[in-house]
Amino acid sequence: MQLRELIETIGATYDRKLPMSSPPQQLLRSARRELPQWIPSDYMIKGSGGNGNGAESPWIAVFNPAETSTARRGMYVVYLFAADLKQVFLTLNQGVTEIGERLGRREARTALQREAAQIRDAFDETAIGDLENIIDLRSKASLPRDYEYANILSRAYTVGSLPAEETMIADLQRFVQLYDLALEAREEGGQRGEPGIVTPPRQQPPKKTSIAFKPKDDSEYRQMIAAREVTKQRRHETLVNDYEAFLRQRRYVTASPHPKDLTAERAGRHWLIEAKIIRAGDAESAAREAFAQLSFYEHFLYDHDATVAKLALFNEPLGDAHLGFFVKMGIAVVWRSGNGWAGTDDAHAANLC
Repeated sequence: MQLRELIETIGATYDRKLPMSSPPQQLLRSARRELPQWIPSDYMIKGSGGNGNGAESPWIAVFNPAETSTARRGMYVVYLFAADLKQVFLTLNQGVTEIGERLGRREARTALQREAAQIRDAFDETAIGDLENIIDLRSKASLPRDYEYANILSRAYTVGSLPAEETMIADLQRFVQLYDLALEAREEGGQRGEPGIVTPPRQQPPKKTSIAFKPKDDSEYRQMIAAREVTKQRRHETLVNDYEAFLRQRRYVTASPHPKDLTAERAGRHWLIEAKIIRAGDAESAAREAFAQLSFYEHFLYDHDATVAKLALFNEPLGDAHLGFFVKMGIAVVWRSGNGWAGTDDAHAANLC
């Protein structure tokens, strides 16, 4: 099912008086099977129209499991339907239940509203200037009102005239990127002791014991914090832009045609490049996502008889086990190394590092 069809059908058929077994409720729950095709493979999806009793504002949420797996706490991306079902909001929002139990509803609303403002302030205005700070769920019920206070950024759609499928997918993927950047901004704010940060820092994912990886270089991480790049720039885009500048110095002709991160051509050879940020030392997730997207784009975005060389780009070393996988699959790898770039033998041979 297309994303546009899913959202439109829920908005047109949902009725909070219908039982949990009704088709609209089943469709909400089916979101966990439909949305993964458009978001990172390790993210979680849940759709809900209430628990026993129908919710005034049904929702479909996208969770980064390193942050949360429940709408009760943490930050997440969520489609929130207005109570009158005339609008649906794609929003970067915050869980209100657990903090409300801890602080009380009134103080929790104030705290989350303040934290949302601080996270917005961490973004460059050009990155979020077309998005809204306010949502109106057309409800006097407590929980929808809580989400209005907790909203960080949002985009409103009219259910009866949703944009094109491509636009909705692009919006969703953009909000997932903003989600990652907002988590970094909040984490850095907490480390600096900013008083507006009230939610706990996200939990670090468990270390993988089956595959060894090289941890992030500590000194390099401190330099990025000192430069305040984390809160004012997009790490993924910075990685792509820096590497593109390097390739141009090497006389490559580069381009960034959506949805590809980067392409490079020289001497008749075409390179498809996918960039990934390794977060909290989790090289395995970054490697899986890079491999999946390179394979997906090669299959769907090129003629089947085209010759495409593939390169995975990372912000830090992957570790020998993951490098061995990419070498076996015929994919070159480059990673940032100090002020330069290091890579596999095939990347060196092509003058890509």
